[in-house]
Amino acid sequence: MKIKSIEIEAKKSEYPIQLFDSNNNLIYYENLIGYWEKQEFDSNSNKIYYETSNGYWYKTEFDSNNNQIYYENSYGEWSKSKYDSNSNVIYYENSDGIIRDKRPKQVKEMTVSEISKLLGYEVKIVK
Repeated sequence: MKIKSIEIEAKKSEYPIQLFDSNNNLIYYENLIGYWEKQEFDSNSNKIYYETSNGYWYKTEFDSNNNQIYYENSYGEWSKSKYDSNSNVIYYENSDGIIRDKRPKQVKEMTVSEISKLLGYEVKIVK
């Protein structure tokens, strides 16, 4: 569900205004002085978007195991993560330039002939 705009007229006695989605997640809040917050959730109730009347926002993405794989905010900060089948972080990168790579390295066995073909010239084993 994408909240694009909400128009509400309320009396002072009706504040704060709170709207909930079908999973009982708070998707909109507004107080008497006009401060508001909007939120969106995925089908697993993970918060995927948040915005305030002050201009701050962030968005997130999750994998099928509910692991956060992406984050971005209005300050320009971001991060990306990858997880193994046990939900352990195997790769992490962020907007500060930090990279943590714990992905398993693949080893490929090749014959001398295959290496020669790959390089485009003859390779010999020397002792």
